[in-house]
Amino acid sequence: MEHNVAAPSREEFRARFLSNLRYLRGLELPESSIDDLMSALVLTVREHLVDRFVASRGTHRRLKPKTVYYLSLEYLPGRLLADSLRATGLWQVAHDSLGELGLDLTAIFDAEVDPGLGNGGLGRLAACFLESLATLQYPALGYGLRYDYGIFRQEFRQGWQHEQPDKWLKGGHLWGMHRPDQRVAVPIGGHVLQEVADDGAAAPRWQPANSFYGTPHDVLVAGHGTRSVALLRLWRAEAPDDFDFGTFSQGDFLHAVASRERVDSITKVLYPSDEVEAGRLLRLTQEYFLVACAVRDITARFRRRMGDDWRRLPEQVAIQLNDTHPALVIAELMRFLVDEAGVPWAEAWPLVVASCAYTNHTLLPEALETWPVGTVEQLLPRHAEIVLDINKQFLDEVRTRFPGDEGRARRLSLVHEDGQRRFRMAHLAIVGSHKVNGVARLHTELLTRQVVPDFAELWPERFLAITNGVTPRRWLLSCNPRLAAAITSRIGPDWTRDLELLRELEPFAEDEQFQQEFRAIKRANKEALAAETLRLTGVEIDPGTLFDVQVKRLHEYKRQLLNAMHIIALYRRIKANPAAAVVPRTFVFAAKAAPSYRMAKLIIRLIHAIGEAVNGDPDVAGRLKVVFLPDYRVSLAEKIIPAADLSEQISTAGKEASGTGNMKFALNGALTIGTLDGANIEIRDAVGDDNIFIFGHTVEQAAALRAGGYDPAAWAATDPELVWVIEALRDGDFVGGDRTVLHDIYASLIERGDPYLHIADFRSYVDTLERAAALYTDQRAWTATAIRNVARMGYFSSDRAIREYAERIWRVEPVPPDQLPELE
Repeated sequence: MEHNVAAPSREEFRARFLSNLRYLRGLELPESSIDDLMSALVLTVREHLVDRFVASRGTHRRLKPKTVYYLSLEYLPGRLLADSLRATGLWQVAHDSLGELGLDLTAIFDAEVDPGLGNGGLGRLAACFLESLATLQYPALGYGLRYDYGIFRQEFRQGWQHEQPDKWLKGGHLWGMHRPDQRVAVPIGGHVLQEVADDGAAAPRWQPANSFYGTPHDVLVAGHGTRSVALLRLWRAEAPDDFDFGTFSQGDFLHAVASRERVDSITKVLYPSDEVEAGRLLRLTQEYFLVACAVRDITARFRRRMGDDWRRLPEQVAIQLNDTHPALVIAELMRFLVDEAGVPWAEAWPLVVASCAYTNHTLLPEALETWPVGTVEQLLPRHAEIVLDINKQFLDEVRTRFPGDEGRARRLSLVHEDGQRRFRMAHLAIVGSHKVNGVARLHTELLTRQVVPDFAELWPERFLAITNGVTPRRWLLSCNPRLAAAITSRIGPDWTRDLELLRELEPFAEDEQFQQEFRAIKRANKEALAAETLRLTGVEIDPGTLFDVQVKRLHEYKRQLLNAMHIIALYRRIKANPAAAVVPRTFVFAAKAAPSYRMAKLIIRLIHAIGEAVNGDPDVAGRLKVVFLPDYRVSLAEKIIPAADLSEQISTAGKEASGTGNMKFALNGALTIGTLDGANIEIRDAVGDDNIFIFGHTVEQAAALRAGGYDPAAWAATDPELVWVIEALRDGDFVGGDRTVLHDIYASLIERGDPYLHIADFRSYVDTLERAAALYTDQRAWTATAIRNVARMGYFSSDRAIREYAERIWRVEPVPPDQLPELE
């Protein structure tokens, strides 16, 4: 792989490492802890990235290319050290130079903490996209928030989830460069003065009640094998002053620091609890804070390049909204153009629409954000006024096109008028964007057909599908180096930047030598996961068993419960006949449940209870094991995914937008069992029907079932094995016969209509798993199928997805940086 930048020699690298250890940590090698060594190595690599960033920035300043600004309330980058070493071509020199000092590079990597900046797929996708933007050399900058605490650190006590603070910043974050010189003021609250301009036109003026600051912390994201670097700018909220000195001097110490504490709380924690009004208000403040800081930064950058020629904004700026969280950027950009830049409304609005685009990530109505109009008016009075003006203008257009159709106008309105008036943030994002994309073919079809059909009819040209992707550098090259090396030995190294080249691996699917190597790699990965599982849970698992893995956010629609029901059925077979032929397997779970999501927490408790029963039962004799790994995060996923044999992607059809875990598992040689949901459909199309296990109702079949009066109790009664599973849940068999502890799980299935079709899909799921287990007993056939999965996953690269965004939405071109400037 050519990196176009000369790597330092081992001597030079070692000297810089030891210099950072001495002058930035104040230590010599013998007295340094593993954290000190990690910090010194991070600083050494960061210096190299800064040189690349200077080159990128200089080229962009000279050429003034259109730039992508990616707004996301979540980023989940994972550990950055190993990836950055590989991306910059410094891996070998670091390995050799530190090895000469007697240091273990792997141990240093393990000392790095996962940044607590996201929760699940949304944040991980944003991280993949930034890495691909840098690798493909598109000018790009990501905006997010620098949370003091991540989502939470998960612990289990007696099988129950307990949340602990995620103190990811406890030791500092050396990748982030504090930029107080570029902080921006953020006004909030107050009221709007209705003034009149000299020409008699209305000139509303916002009179904020308070203001505070957003200070950026910049993280450099290396492009793989290029000189390009993308910038992730994370904003932290800061009060104007540390405290009111006058009040402090008079002895009122608590009130003196109260203002600072209130401001600090804005970026204190990812996803504050929305169970109380204060939490909901904080969440809205976070969203506004992100877009206010981003718009100030974007417009300042534009002004430095283009002055005040705002007509050229869409030529220079492509703003991408990652879900509805940044939707207020529509109102904030309008406010800036009209109120601060003096652009007439009629001219400003098309500039906003041409500059913004929106990615929808959900089909669940409850996930489409709405905010009470009164709350927004209290917090952001001018923005509320602007959204209402946008809505009036928009509805006038709707009524002109569809005269007399007030039902349509109500459905399209940016304001929900039934009961409490609420702003519909997805509607705002659609109206204020020139393109709206779903993240899989099926997701986009359902989005336009079921979720926002009136918008799709109004502007069919505005909607398009761009299927998600994952970066192969993180999710194969880095997390599965043994398999990556085996692939490279057969087809060369270029697949890391062109994943479609994996097709060249397909002829090796039936090659005995490659199959043996592939199985040995999988076995080694499983042994590593077994060791990690023992460390985390105390449970021994057998690497010789089939590893059946479901790791993702805990939600009813993702159906971890269906997986648990299958384990109960297998357990019942063994208890009924201890000599029953059961393919030995290990069920691996990892997931976090939102703190207020009671049903998700009950499912976690159920899985632990099943594990407690199964793992210690002599009748089972080790043929089944159930483990739930705590505190799921990127670094843990990097250990689980390469070890998986079977990947559970079993969401209720029509509920999952895309999924990217499904792509990561298949890329690492796991076979998929899944429904025809999200990107599973496209994975099936890519790998072929014979290389994937599909089960369950389709979207259309599920809709017909519900429309026909689906009765889960009657449905279950036709399947004796399912009856036993349901009775076990009802009778509390796994919690000491206490019918109350997990009653809500039983009630959701039988008394509340089984909304996610666990019962309807149970038999198809169990039978399909039996087919998968049977194939696993033929290791040659299983391995050939796994290799074909790897070989056919080229389409699911985030590089391909980013190229589609660049060509179909952003209209941006790659800009390779100039050569690095000479350092004096």
